[in-house]
Amino acid sequence: METVLTSPTKTVRIGPDHPFVVIGERINPTGRKLLAAEMAAWNFERVRKDALAQVQAGAHMLDVNAGIPLADEPAILAEAIRVVQAVTDVPLCIDSSIVKALEAGLAAYQGKPLLNSVTGEDERLDAVLPLVAQYKCAVIGISNDETGISEDPAVRFAIAKKIVARAESFGIPRADVLIDPLAMPIGAVRSAGHSLFTIVRRCREELGVNTCCGASNISFGLPGRPALNATFMAMAIAAGMTCAITNPLEREIYQSILGADVFMGHDENCANWLKYVRAAQAALPAEAAKKPAAPASAPAEAGPEVRDPSAERAAREARRAARRGGSAG
Repeated sequence: METVLTSPTKTVRIGPDHPFVVIGERINPTGRKLLAAEMAAWNFERVRKDALAQVQAGAHMLDVNAGIPLADEPAILAEAIRVVQAVTDVPLCIDSSIVKALEAGLAAYQGKPLLNSVTGEDERLDAVLPLVAQYKCAVIGISNDETGISEDPAVRFAIAKKIVARAESFGIPRADVLIDPLAMPIGAVRSAGHSLFTIVRRCREELGVNTCCGASNISFGLPGRPALNATFMAMAIAAGMTCAITNPLEREIYQSILGADVFMGHDENCANWLKYVRAAQAALPAEAAKKPAAPASAPAEAGPEVRDPSAERAAREARRAARRGGSAG
């Protein structure tokens, strides 16, 4: 169960015997008005910066999306792919809901990419899977169909099974099909996490395929999203997920993934963890130097003291206990 993806100079292997693969999510104009306007105007400078920043932060692959209303998505997606491949060497995930855009992206790409995505509708399978077979790429199969997204994990697994079988009928090996079990917003669907973990396990054990998801969806609408996403990632990896489209720039998320690799036995001698921690420690003096020093006349504390009643009570009890112990001696 190993999915192999390539750029002209780099190979990424996705599977249960490999470290978790991070697919950077940032090159996506959805919800980013400035990026959408720039891409529509054929200004790709922000795309270049986002690509470089994500790779520097640790992304193994990059998702590239050009879904801009009323724009020429096929042409923009193809150009974005060329731009990203000119500045980075990581394999790409070509992301669109429009078949012509997927085809344009595949034609522009150099190497073996990941196609994002196909769903379980017969019409969609018949439109996308021939492209996957023609270009010999890999594809993400999303576990929903014309009936929508079921909250029943058994229904979503049945759709995943259908996608894998249909792909094989086109000559696409299981190794080139990754199932997205769908990360539903946990704030709206209480069972979202448990359902996803169940589908991931079944895909691994019963279908023998890798799994992937858009991880940030799980915390949509909630505060403290990086912490929630980091917890989710560690649990998903423990359940058997092998890659995800997420934000490598969020420190909590990236640390959680590296830590999960350690405990899954995918980081020999903790080498990647140690490298990350040492780099972070080395960066601390530089970050401190960038912060402006407080004026000499400034008070030691910039704001009012924050009191913690429970901590104060515990301290008083500790002092009383210490005095009792001293008098007893």
